[in-house]
Amino acid sequence: MKCKTVTLRKRKIKNGTQYSLCLDYYPGYRDNATMKVITREALGIYIFAKPANQQEKDFNARMMKKAAILRNQRYEAIFNENHGFFDKNRMKGDFLAYFKDLANRKNIKWQNVYKHFERFVNGICTFDEVDVDLCRKFMEYLLDAPQSIHTNRKLHINSAAGYWSTFRAVLHTAYRDRKIKENPNPFLDRIECIPTIKEHLSEDELIRLAETPCEEDVLRRVFLFGCLTGIRKSDITQLTWQQVQPYTNGRMYVTTRMQKTQQIIHNPISQEALELLGEHCEGLIFKGFKEKMLQGPLQRWLAAAGITKKITFHCSRHTMGSLHVEKGTDMAEIQALMGHKNITTTQIYSKLASDQLCKVVDKITLKRKAEQ
Repeated sequence: MKCKTVTLRKRKIKNGTQYSLCLDYYPGYRDNATMKVITREALGIYIFAKPANQQEKDFNARMMKKAAILRNQRYEAIFNENHGFFDKNRMKGDFLAYFKDLANRKNIKWQNVYKHFERFVNGICTFDEVDVDLCRKFMEYLLDAPQSIHTNRKLHINSAAGYWSTFRAVLHTAYRDRKIKENPNPFLDRIECIPTIKEHLSEDELIRLAETPCEEDVLRRVFLFGCLTGIRKSDITQLTWQQVQPYTNGRMYVTTRMQKTQQIIHNPISQEALELLGEHCEGLIFKGFKEKMLQGPLQRWLAAAGITKKITFHCSRHTMGSLHVEKGTDMAEIQALMGHKNITTTQIYSKLASDQLCKVVDKITLKRKAEQ
């Protein structure tokens, strides 16, 4: 909706002794934050309806002049918006407030990037400050930034790369929303990731772990459920029974919007995974789960099962992906189960299928067939 005119008007208040000044917008404009159509704006300026002396007349004249300035500013901003001119006043707006609101509507990763950027700019940044030079300096900051928890350690290069990619998405969104005049992204380099080992449990290790008693039953159920479904911890711990429902084929399905990617998954779950959910209850399914359980209790459980690998909770997701590859599950099916946007992400798990690789390397030999 495009506003055509902005009119300064007076409205009587206080038994007609004063006027309140306001702006009327015709036919109105839509507020991008609230999506409401605005047709009137009170300026918070009051004048005398019947000035009794010269002092009151002079006061009215000054206030009317200020109101007229505000009216002209509003009209200029709307004119610029309607005709593609960039509003210079908008450039003085708070980029940090915009970034924070955007991050809060996304996920924890965006919020972490916001915290780093807020620290980088010392809590102050306007839209007109967001240029190529500032962005490059923020990239340098990320490459040397401390971790949030272990502040004596630097961010891993892959974490810095992920944060930098998210920040560039913020820039793209701000440019699309016409908050910044130019998009710095074409002039910015990427931070290259380095390959990492995605540790996972073998089939035998997973079975041994399931057979081993755990001091925290809810930890056992959450971790094994992750191994069977590939759902991330952030999504598992927020599951309710409303998200677990039977489908037309009689199987039970989990439906959830993943916090990290905002992708929706609607996946069937096995009977064993269903049993790990426990009894039907109100609220969260895995009540009582605490992050601190992923330290001592998880490591003691792994040790009791004879597992010496460095296993974190996210390894449950890697376990599901790699075991499906070893079982010969189609890549497209694994992609759907794990909620990957791109199948190249899923194909990483093919590198983890060690049993298959062992069989492959034996195909090439230095011996004649008769000698084998």
